[in-house]
Amino acid sequence: MALTLTTQRLLAGLDHGPAPRLTAGGLVDLVEASGLTGRGGGGFPTARKIRSIGRRPVVVGNAMESEYLSRKDAVLLRTAPGLVLDGLEILASALRARRVLLAVGHRIDPGPVREEVAVRRSPVEVRHLAGGFVAGQESALVNRLDGRPGLPGDPLVPVRERGVDGRPTLVVNAETLAQLALLARYGADWFRSVGTSEDPGTFLVSLTGSTRDVVPHPGVVEVPRGTSLRDVLNGAGTPVQRVRAVLVGGYHGTWLPMAALDAPLSRGGLAPYGATPGAGVLHVLDRRACPLRTSADVASYLARESAGQCGPCLNGLPRMADTLARLAVPGADPRLSAEVERLQALARGRGACAHPDGTAHFVASSMRVFAGHVEAHLRGECHALGGAA
Repeated sequence: MALTLTTQRLLAGLDHGPAPRLTAGGLVDLVEASGLTGRGGGGFPTARKIRSIGRRPVVVGNAMESEYLSRKDAVLLRTAPGLVLDGLEILASALRARRVLLAVGHRIDPGPVREEVAVRRSPVEVRHLAGGFVAGQESALVNRLDGRPGLPGDPLVPVRERGVDGRPTLVVNAETLAQLALLARYGADWFRSVGTSEDPGTFLVSLTGSTRDVVPHPGVVEVPRGTSLRDVLNGAGTPVQRVRAVLVGGYHGTWLPMAALDAPLSRGGLAPYGATPGAGVLHVLDRRACPLRTSADVASYLARESAGQCGPCLNGLPRMADTLARLAVPGADPRLSAEVERLQALARGRGACAHPDGTAHFVASSMRVFAGHVEAHLRGECHALGGAA
């Protein structure tokens, strides 16, 4: 898809020449000055993450693309695999890494990046891995790379202390690596020349819709941080009168109602709505779709995709998804609304990883933004233009 508002950096298809080599101190100073934050979902300051790592670490590029609606890692590794490798090699050189790996998810063709590794005789080990929604979680990824089941590990022992091969391990998302590769070449001022002062640079957006009509041109687009949600939708040919809400950040993200279409896509711009850019996912919900049915389907998917290691995942998420599914049927028992609220509150802060919290956040967002639909369902009605939920 082509949007006139885009600032093409990662997806420009240019030959940027050899990547520079930096010292550890120089790299941290540069990244800190740029304000680069992780583009994989958490949005953690990249300089702080690099600074926290121990001596002679293992460096891992995370291209697992475990977020169901995201396609940005696949696009990057198809169109600009060299930038991802550059970012890995810059980090590995600066930190004197013992090993450097790139984990590629099962939905992504590893061919282009493997060809690039062979051409440049790179030390990067490319691993094509299976996995579901939690497969990209840092400790789950480390376990898979070490030949164990891809399940989240002990949260009290972070991978920065003991990861792959028992070594301190730095895990960095594929897009963050590509951003780092350009930052090392062109500097912090160049990086900050787009975006906002508190959230600079560009980011990749995976844009999808619940119907083809509501997003005629789905795909991955690069936009400056702070671009309004409305501008991205207009650029993709979305008829905003057809939009009921937009899911921002993916399945662990937040629904934004029509009133929020002018919100800037930055951490500060989305904070009033309890949202973040996350993994760069925008999913547009058509007015003809029942939002409660859609949310229940997502919650059911997340319940199936859990690690199944602790109480919230084994029992809480399936029960919450089932309760939301029953609420999505017009004429539902009025007690179900309070039960959904109770279950999502119980799921928070009790899991071995962030999956229960993220799922509870999504369900809480659904109940808040679609409160009018909850009330209609309890009256035996559904306001979706297509009729019943």
